[in-house]
Amino acid sequence: MELETSNLIKEINKIILRLRSFFEKNKLISKLDELNNKIESQNFWQDRKSSEKILKEKKNLEFLVGSFSNFENDFKDIVEILDLAISESDKSLQDESLYKLQDLKSGLKKLEIKCFLSNDSDNLDSYLEFHAGAGGTESQDWAEMLRRMYMKWASNKGYSAELISEHKGDEAGIKSSTIKISGDYIYGYLKSESGIHRLVRISPFDSGARRHTSFASVWIYPVVDDKIDIEIIEKDLRIDTYRSSGAGGQHVNTTDSAVRITHIPTKIVVQCQNERSQHKNKETCMNMLRARLYEHELQKREKQNENIESSKSDIGWGHQIRSYVLHPYQMVKDNRTNFESSNPEKVLDGEIDNFLESSLYKINA
Repeated sequence: MELETSNLIKEINKIILRLRSFFEKNKLISKLDELNNKIESQNFWQDRKSSEKILKEKKNLEFLVGSFSNFENDFKDIVEILDLAISESDKSLQDESLYKLQDLKSGLKKLEIKCFLSNDSDNLDSYLEFHAGAGGTESQDWAEMLRRMYMKWASNKGYSAELISEHKGDEAGIKSSTIKISGDYIYGYLKSESGIHRLVRISPFDSGARRHTSFASVWIYPVVDDKIDIEIIEKDLRIDTYRSSGAGGQHVNTTDSAVRITHIPTKIVVQCQNERSQHKNKETCMNMLRARLYEHELQKREKQNENIESSKSDIGWGHQIRSYVLHPYQMVKDNRTNFESSNPEKVLDGEIDNFLESSLYKINA
């Protein structure tokens, strides 16, 4: 038991050191002081929209800073009580202290994840865009498997997932598709999932039962709320309508209800065919375009846009962020964090939280 307790104390110390480093790196204490100074200024309420944003940010920072301080104090108190229990050979008090340490560790890990999700855009919903790579039916089936994985993840977490558009494959699967997932901190959790995903398996479409490697891409964009201003100039848009190829009944297939919008300056293209009404499809397209433009600006600000855009040019070898191997062995491995799972069936059934969290730790290291 003493060894278990000692290891637990070491693990908690590591989390506390990581959190302290995160607070210092992101200057959270000084940011909170700056916000308090702004709130105390005489002209604070002149811009109500800006004021509400500052108050929300202050509340979030106060929660993070206050929670961390409470955890540190609780940790010191528990360790002192534990030392006393060991010196007096009080088994009951030792057991109680061990239980409290385990509970404290769980709370600290949750706080750490909340710190990682403290950026302005992290709490937004997300659009997920799927594209099959070269390889015809194999890659198209893989793209649909990926879409199912994220939709299962959303369902498992109690989030809602909505199909926005779909371009079906010639024999099976999808050539491309867009879905929207809504819930708490969706973009924060999923933003690191953008990239090429690789599948290795015995093909169900190959009569010779040979092993195939397939690629598909996933791109994540935040759903922009009304409080974020994104300027879209009408003359910068090319709007095309066409007949839907997806489900929706006779009306969808015989009228030009589907909408495709191209933003000429950035070459961003969005499309929607999920609704029967062309007006509703256009409205959804405009929301998606605002999301894409917002994400575009975020990436420019972080000086990552050039690398991301270049990685989108080839859905194939050398660009994958994660590999899903079903044959000759069972393994899912993230190439950026080196996190692995030996149960691809569960991963493809939506159990991807460990991959998401390992990416958050990598990003914030």
